[in-house]
Amino acid sequence: MAAAAPPLCTWLVAAGSHADCGAEESRSHQHRQTQCLDGGSGASMFGPRRDRRPIGARRHSSARSGMAMAVALQPERVIVEKKRPDVKQRRVVVTGMGVVTPLGHDPDEFYSNLLNGNSGISEIETFDCSKFPTRIAGEIKSFSTDGWVAPKLAKRMDKFMLYLITAGKKALENGGLTEEVRNELDKTRCGVLIGSAMGGMKVFNDAIEALRVSYRKMNPFCVPFATTNMGSAILAMDLGWMGPNYSISTACATSNFCILNAANHIRRGEADVMLCGGSDAPLIPIGLGGFVACRALSQRNSDPTKASRPWDMGRDGFVMGEGAGVLVLEELEHAKQRGATIYAEFLGGSFTCDAYHMTEPHPEGTGITLCIEKALADSGVAREEINYVNAHATSTQSGDLKEYEAIVRCFGQNPELRVNSTKSMTGHLIGAAGGIEAVASIQAIRTGWVHPNLNLENPEKIVDVGVLVGSKKEKCEVKVALSNSFGFGGHNSSILFAPLK
Repeated sequence: MAAAAPPLCTWLVAAGSHADCGAEESRSHQHRQTQCLDGGSGASMFGPRRDRRPIGARRHSSARSGMAMAVALQPERVIVEKKRPDVKQRRVVVTGMGVVTPLGHDPDEFYSNLLNGNSGISEIETFDCSKFPTRIAGEIKSFSTDGWVAPKLAKRMDKFMLYLITAGKKALENGGLTEEVRNELDKTRCGVLIGSAMGGMKVFNDAIEALRVSYRKMNPFCVPFATTNMGSAILAMDLGWMGPNYSISTACATSNFCILNAANHIRRGEADVMLCGGSDAPLIPIGLGGFVACRALSQRNSDPTKASRPWDMGRDGFVMGEGAGVLVLEELEHAKQRGATIYAEFLGGSFTCDAYHMTEPHPEGTGITLCIEKALADSGVAREEINYVNAHATSTQSGDLKEYEAIVRCFGQNPELRVNSTKSMTGHLIGAAGGIEAVASIQAIRTGWVHPNLNLENPEKIVDVGVLVGSKKEKCEVKVALSNSFGFGGHNSSILFAPLK
């Protein structure tokens, strides 16, 4: 992790260099172009320049400039295209899983707790929330970064980054990607795409408090450690992975967006291995207070384990949670060549937008239905093949029903269909929700069991209890699993997994 400091320095130096280039306005236009592109040395970013004539002398018009650049780059682009594998031939599989959740930090422990109907929701202990109307959450009570994150960085980082890095490295370990194995990989074809909905809320909040005293009291890392992309970046620095690296933030749909985009990088031949998923740590006063202000949270403080109750008539809002869920996605032949254990195949997915309301789903569920249909088309899967849906179902009044209606509209004719909600036991992990629910979906495929729906005591009248999993785990030979995640802003996402055939 010692490599984390130089990139930050490089960032600052780059910012300074940019300012220096901008300060050259007093020089001639021709000289300024030469200085900014080659530093006055005659060498460009593409290597030594053989033609030492001033750049301006060759740029008589923007059209001719564009033509010259196109001609210069065309041979290289053709070579890249020839090397690119046939997209249709590249299948994507899951070879590793890592979690940090209120129900455990190991994929098997996590899923065992789900199958047994154990709830991870309890009273909040991290801070005094006695003045809040909601005082419960899916809070992680015990967590250690020992062996996963360097102590110096662990003291400075926001929890969302600690969860992200830990879950990411656990996924690598789970996938048999030891340091020895990783050293044999082409690191330019390995990437990290782990997002966050909320980012470094605690780090940013602490910076605001420090600023009340003086800017000199602010943590110099408060900006980079608050941004959602830095978790993926730090993990890539630690691993030396130089492939696709960024984060996506689409509220509660974040993980699914990251997983599908990561898979597409592999499908298109841009990567062979991708770490992907989501992480969030919103359980601080400003996070809790913000969702309370939205009137989105359950206030069933007297009985925390009963608070999250998707599709039940007694539900009164969702329960916040925290943690991370990360997958190792790998190109099938690449995984076979290294003898990896393949947990499931990633078939495809889709995104849509409701374009309707910031927090409420479309009243007709059109965005959700469209998303599912597009996911099926992308995956080449028929409706009747879907027999398990891990629903987004957060325990909100309208959200649960609109999703249920869309699911029944798409798959209602399948008598084998089973639907459940992981959030009934974990609470809503915001940007990490889709990550741990992808793990739950894959574990259902592996074990042949789907976990129960907790607290479904008085189902809504329009809900067919024959479709929903009951209060106990059920045997289910999953043919194709679909996992939904939806976010504030009308972001919809659906991804599909199946046993490898």
